[in-house]
Amino acid sequence: MTLAVMADNSFKSLENRRGRKERRRQQLWEEIRQNQGSGGVIVIPPPPKAGPQMERQKLRVAAYCRVSTQEEEQMGSFDMQVHHFTKRIEGNPQWEMAGIYQDEGLSATTVHKRLGFQKMIEDAKAGKIDLILTKSISRFGRNIVDILGNLRTLSSLEPPVSVEFETEGITHTGDGKNSLLIILLSALAEMESQQKSEAIKAGIRWRMAEGVYKFSVQNTLGYYRDHFGRLVIEPTEARIVRYIYESCLEGATPAEIAEALTEQGIASPMHRNRWLPGTVRSILKNERYMGDALLQKEYTTDTVPFRKKRNHGEKAQYYVENSNPPIISREVFHAAQKLQESRITTTKREHNSILSGILRCPDCGSTFRRQLLRGTVYWMCSDKAAGATNCQSRRVRENAVFDTFCLMADKLASHRQDLLGTLIHQLEMMQNHGSESQEKIRQIDKQIADLSAQNLVVARLHTNGVLNATDFAAQLSVISNKINALRLDRKKALSEDEDDELIFTLKSLDDTLAGYVPGASFNRELFKETIQSITVMDNSKLTFHLIGGLAFTEQIPENVRCRTA
Repeated sequence: MTLAVMADNSFKSLENRRGRKERRRQQLWEEIRQNQGSGGVIVIPPPPKAGPQMERQKLRVAAYCRVSTQEEEQMGSFDMQVHHFTKRIEGNPQWEMAGIYQDEGLSATTVHKRLGFQKMIEDAKAGKIDLILTKSISRFGRNIVDILGNLRTLSSLEPPVSVEFETEGITHTGDGKNSLLIILLSALAEMESQQKSEAIKAGIRWRMAEGVYKFSVQNTLGYYRDHFGRLVIEPTEARIVRYIYESCLEGATPAEIAEALTEQGIASPMHRNRWLPGTVRSILKNERYMGDALLQKEYTTDTVPFRKKRNHGEKAQYYVENSNPPIISREVFHAAQKLQESRITTTKREHNSILSGILRCPDCGSTFRRQLLRGTVYWMCSDKAAGATNCQSRRVRENAVFDTFCLMADKLASHRQDLLGTLIHQLEMMQNHGSESQEKIRQIDKQIADLSAQNLVVARLHTNGVLNATDFAAQLSVISNKINALRLDRKKALSEDEDDELIFTLKSLDDTLAGYVPGASFNRELFKETIQSITVMDNSKLTFHLIGGLAFTEQIPENVRCRTA
């Protein structure tokens, strides 16, 4: 076949395809004309859904306000947000106030500590909100995962809850129209937060390296900073610090010192009535009491959500000598360190006493008592040994208890973030404030909004020349004092249930385990601080009951198990 014939056939095939397309197009338009001539197609819309949104004349509108730093509060950003949204919602006849949800001085990189935000989401799930107003996407959050997750949660409700971002001029309704733009803006908000964090950390590291960093002494017994930022010794608290060091050098353990301080009614650095051995140990290890400072003991992670972690060599540390006035001498401090280190290696006699009253029988609940047979120390049910009961429990070797404890402590320390960290977080999330507390917070929020409005009125009167400078300053001072007092009341109401005894105990356990090195030999102090009781289940396993209500069952190593009752 020649090229000319092939070209002619291709041209004819193309013409045939074009002809078929044209015929189909003409046929389609002919069907449309016929349908229009016979009355056309009748569209039957779906029946409207009956629901609370249609029955209600007014939209229930809430606002979310947040500032992350004290500087923003001083600039009036927070008060302006509250006043602005209160006025906007109450000024719209089609809207009904559903609440002003607030978080003061909290970062938006995570929702865990933002109680106001959590309460708003819960109220939205309960059907109390139709629309949420907020200043911008960065006020709503700075973690793209949290932002998108919460927006999906709100849009999946029935009816969906919309979110209006005022600065960006975007309203998220869940229909997907603004999804890409919100994703991009959320990513920018997170990136901006990371850049700010890195800039702040770089500045802090520079000041540490130059020895001019002003470290915090919040919750540090014995010190405070004056109005000029200078570190000053607090005499009353300094006497407590000296008492702790003197008691240590006299032979008292951290647990015994903590018990003595609690009995004397002395408040802890966290202003609690009960002292923990871990608190005493941290004071005994704190180099600031001899006038030096080890900086960057903790560091913040580089990615959102930012988390504080103990610095075990991941980041550089900076040691500054003679950084502050000492409370104790260097000789006393170093003597206390040597004494603490010497207690790590404990004698067999010390081991014997710490199991008294700790080991318990799984059958009758009695405690175990010590026995010495052919040079080996055993523990067995005291009632069974006296013939009072016929328990099936077996005796256990003393070294088996210590070895099994070390196995349990190794696992718990290695996975403490997954176990204790997760548990503490879940408990904090489960804490709810009562209705009475919530109503009190709402009333306080309304009073703050009213006072903020008064502030604006006073400022306008001064600007217009109605109020002179003296009267303006006096009225501004009165209003500011009232607002500050209300803020303190609000924080107190929010924190009533925030740190209950269980969470406090678990955090103390977490702090104690943070300094434990897996694979270490038996640590008497760690045992005394963490163990409440041990149930000898049988000859192969022990159940350790820890402070905070935790219980872990661990297998006794084969080589130290008892084979006879």
